Amino acid sequence: MATTPRAGSDPAIALRLAASDDAVVAYQARTRVLGTDELDPTTACLRASIADSSRARALLSHRLQDGTIPLNAYAKFQGPHWTLVCLAQIDYPPGDPGLLPLKRQMDAYLSDRAHLKPPRTTVYPDQPERVRRCASQEGNAIWSALRLGLEDERTADWVDRLVAFQWPDGGWNCDKRPEARTSSFQETAIPARALHAYAVRAGHPSAQLAADRAAELLLSRRLVWRRRDGAVIRPDWGRPADRIQYPIRFYDVLYALEVMAELGRLDDPRCAEALDLLEAKRLPDGGFPLEDRVGSTRSIVASRATFADWGPSGTTRTNPLVTVAALGILRLAGRLPRAGLPA
Repeated sequence: MATTPRAGSDPAIALRLAASDDAVVAYQARTRVLGTDELDPTTACLRASIADSSRARALLSHRLQDGTIPLNAYAKFQGPHWTLVCLAQIDYPPGDPGLLPLKRQMDAYLSDRAHLKPPRTTVYPDQPERVRRCASQEGNAIWSALRLGLEDERTADWVDRLVAFQWPDGGWNCDKRPEARTSSFQETAIPARALHAYAVRAGHPSAQLAADRAAELLLSRRLVWRRRDGAVIRPDWGRPADRIQYPIRFYDVLYALEVMAELGRLDDPRCAEALDLLEAKRLPDGGFPLEDRVGSTRSIVASRATFADWGPSGTTRTNPLVTVAALGILRLAGRLPRAGLPA
């Protein structure tokens, strides 16, 4: 149910962000917050310019002449896998053939024979229905390929794998402990988003059914609260789910709501408390904070680093990229007044 907009929730910050010199921020403010059509000439030009933005150039800065990045495909967070995910996240324009070498690196990683064997993938004889592997890898591969216009037969292979490996409760898990019987939210939200996107693009009923089952798993916990005691979900690895994380997304309140929005489930009553939580994080200037930075910005190859700058972090500082994402969700939920660009 929509709520009355909070004091200070006027469209001024959205208009400021739409006029930003940062093409990514401006494009996402126009499309997500102000509802401008992607085909609007100015908006389309903005998206095209993202390919030459400082953030995109930084993400691709370590490519060799053959277009590859000389790192393990899953190297956190500068390898080809994460590079493609981050490019998709900033709305890098689709159809760039220069990205195909990175996609081939990612596909080679996922198709390696070792990928479906321990330790990457584990199946216990008495639990054949619980294939234990990091389904977020296939999920990100599917989603980034779709967003970047790079989907092909390998994309369909990863969809089939996710559908086949879905756990009885509707999710996925990479926990190798035999006693783990419940899916991981961090390994479920990413595949859910990807499978829905693929179902929309390719008309794939099994992918949509799998995405819907995953959504039900998340919604049964009201997205960020444990069912057994109502406490905030706190993964064994990663950050608490009630804190906004960026730029690498595994599972937090904002990401969970984005997934629900894409699956058309944002109006489900079980999203209401998560929306309240997100709305309560709004800062006095109308923006939203990056509460937990995932990945330090480095110009050199380093563990758990990113080549790009993702803006300020901290609970009292507005982050433009987080703000456009959060305001976009609140707009879709009917929690922002309507606003548009000046005539």
